[in-house]
Amino acid sequence: MSVLVNTKNEQEEKVLLAFLDSLHYNYQADVDKSSVELNDQFVNQYNTEIEHADAEIAAGNFVSHDDVEQLLKNRRKAL
Repeated sequence: MSVLVNTKNEQEEKVLLAFLDSLHYNYQADVDKSSVELNDQFVNQYNTEIEHADAEIAAGNFVSHDDVEQLLKNRRKAL
């Protein structure tokens, strides 16, 4: 997953980077790419993830809506 963040000031940027560092996230700062190039990368990544999800569904790796409703109903009973 990719996230593009535009901070309002240097203080916000420092806080965000400190947070990402504290959780050991892998990130890139000061990316020098045009918005068109970033949008193209996002769309390509998004399409790849959708294709992967479609392949998982086609292979039968999914949970049906009825199964989720039954799970939630059973959890409510347990509480």
